[in-house]
Amino acid sequence: MMGKSRTQALLLALPLVAFIGITFVAPLGSMVLRSFHDPLVAEILPKTVAALGEWDGGALPPEGVYALLAEELKQARADRTIGRLATRLNRQASGLRSVVSGTGRRLARQGAPPWAEALPRMNKAWGDPEVWHALAQAGRRVTPTYYLNALDLRMDADRGVTQQPEAKRIYRALFVKTIGVSLAITLLCLGIGYPLAWFIAHSPPRRGRLLLVLVLLPFWTSLLVRTTSWIVLLQQQGVLNSLLTWAGIVADDQRLTLMHNMTGTFVAMTHVLLPFMVLPLYSVMSGIQPVQMQAASSLGARWPRAFRRVYLPQSMPGVGAGCLLVFILAMGYYITPALVGGQSGQLISNFIAYHMQTSLNWGLAAALGSILFVAVLMLFLLYDRVLGLDRMRLGS
Repeated sequence: MMGKSRTQALLLALPLVAFIGITFVAPLGSMVLRSFHDPLVAEILPKTVAALGEWDGGALPPEGVYALLAEELKQARADRTIGRLATRLNRQASGLRSVVSGTGRRLARQGAPPWAEALPRMNKAWGDPEVWHALAQAGRRVTPTYYLNALDLRMDADRGVTQQPEAKRIYRALFVKTIGVSLAITLLCLGIGYPLAWFIAHSPPRRGRLLLVLVLLPFWTSLLVRTTSWIVLLQQQGVLNSLLTWAGIVADDQRLTLMHNMTGTFVAMTHVLLPFMVLPLYSVMSGIQPVQMQAASSLGARWPRAFRRVYLPQSMPGVGAGCLLVFILAMGYYITPALVGGQSGQLISNFIAYHMQTSLNWGLAAALGSILFVAVLMLFLLYDRVLGLDRMRLGS
C-alpha cells in the first residue's frame, strides 16, 4: 500500500519535474557546457589543429602545417563555414577575422606551394608565431579561455596564465561593482523597508491592509513601465528637476543630472526591489506580539534597549530573507540599469546580455553567467549555514 502511494505521488510530481528539467535544468546545463566546450575550430580545421598539437611552439610551424591550413581554409570557404571560423578566431585574438576571411578569398584565386611562403605573402600575420599560438588555443575542444577572459586573464605562448592588457581588464571591476551596488541597494531597501514593515505590522487592521496593498501595487505594473516612469521623473527636463527649479532650490541652468549614472540606477532599483524586502519583514513582524515590548518596558527597559534585546532578534529571519532576496535579484538585474543607468550605471548582467544578443559571444556570456551563478549559490549556502533556511519566511 505504501509503495502504491509513493508511485502515485511520483506520477503526480512528474509533470512538475519535467517542466523544471526542460525550462531550467536543460538551459542551465547548456549554458555551463558552452562556457568551456567550444569544438567549432576543431571541427572546421581538424587536420591543422591536430598538427599544431605536435608543434613545439618555438619558431613558426613547418611547411606541412601551412599546407593543411591552406587546404582546410579552401574547404571552409567552399562549405561557407569560414565566416563562423573567422568570428571565433577573432575572439581569441583581435584582427583574425580579416586575416582568415582575406586569406580564404585569396586562396580561391591564387596561391601555390610552398605554403610557408605563400600564406605570409597573402597576409603577413601568418608569419607571426602569436597568430599560430592563438589558432592552437582556439582549436581545443575543452578550453578555459572563456573563464580566463571573464576574470581578465589569458594564456600566453607558454600556456601560462597572465593578466590581460590593462585596456582589456573590465570584468573583474564589473563584478566588484555589481556586488557593491547590490549590497548598497540591499542596505537601502532594509533602511526603508524595516520601519515601513514595522508600521504596517503594528497598524490597525484596516490601515495595515491598505498600506500592504500600496506595497504590492508595483507588482501590478510592468517592470518596463516602472523603469520608464523613473526616466520621466529623473531626466533633466523631468518632473523632479522642474519642481526643484520652480521652488527655487535649483537654478534652471544647473538642473541635477539624475539619469544615465549610478544615481538613477540606485533610485530605480531600490523602488523596484523594495517590496521584496517589506513582505518578508512584514510576515515576521506580524507574528511578534506587542505585549512583549510592553512587558520589557514594565520591567524597566527603555524603548531602544527593549527593541534591541526583544524585538530585533525575533525579526532577524525576516531581515535575512529580505536581504537575501533583494541582493540576489539586484545581482541579476539588467533592464533597469540599462535604461536609467547609462554607460556608467551598467552592471555585469548588462554585459552578459550584450554578449548573448549583440556580440553573439555565447561562450563568454556563459562563463560570466556561470561565475555569477556560483557567487549567488555560495551566498545562498552561506545564508543556510549562518541563519538556516528553515527560519526563512517569505509571506504570511
